[in-house]
Amino acid sequence: MIEQLRQQLLVLQRAPGLQGGLQGRPGTLSFGIAALDSVLGGGLMRGALHEIAAAGEPHLAAATGFALGLAALGVTLSGRRKSLFWVAEDMALAESGAPHGAGLDTFGLAPERLVTVKAAHRRDLFWAMEEALHCHAVDTVIGEMRAGGIDGVAIRRLSLAAAESGALALLLRSAPPTDSSTAATRWIVGGAPSFVIPGREQKPRFAAQLVRNRRGPAGSWILEWSDSDERFILAAHSQPVAAPVFDRSHHQAAGKVA
Repeated sequence: MIEQLRQQLLVLQRAPGLQGGLQGRPGTLSFGIAALDSVLGGGLMRGALHEIAAAGEPHLAAATGFALGLAALGVTLSGRRKSLFWVAEDMALAESGAPHGAGLDTFGLAPERLVTVKAAHRRDLFWAMEEALHCHAVDTVIGEMRAGGIDGVAIRRLSLAAAESGALALLLRSAPPTDSSTAATRWIVGGAPSFVIPGREQKPRFAAQLVRNRRGPAGSWILEWSDSDERFILAAHSQPVAAPVFDRSHHQAAGKVA
């Protein structure tokens, strides 16, 4: 498996037009949301490791969608269609399944550019992520792990590898962590109720809580994914504050207002 991964990375790196690496790319990924970008010092730091943890097991799909949204944001802003590496522990794939092409399409990511790697052990997960980050043909590396602690040395190596390549490194965790980390940011993400409009498609919403931020304060936002813009937008309310009452007369309503 290790030799196959090496060969795959070499083929990607030898592709025409990719030898120049990621130099010259902007240092941050702007959300286009002033309140969020200002907290992050202009946007999400590229060339860094970021942790995304699900608020709980039922929210793992939301955390995964948030990670894919960040990967799509990087592709949209860079304008380069590079490979997305998804490295997952074998138990994570067995319990949660592999990324689906239709889901990638939802976030504007090309399924044919996805490279998936299954790791039997956590040390293999971190090793494969680090090797992928060293490849200039890779734009984003997502590592999916189950519950448990992380190796501080391995996390520091991932942070250094991301800084050297300029790629985006995302560590997807199935539960809120309590351990320390050298990651640039740490997010706790859960699902949020969508605003229901009859006859219209509901947009996925995310309750994103920034609990660690090396460049500024923490914060929390309700974000919605916009298919047309291929980016997150700030959601106001998940539902109306109060439902309209239909069985009151006009005079009763007027009297109440008065």
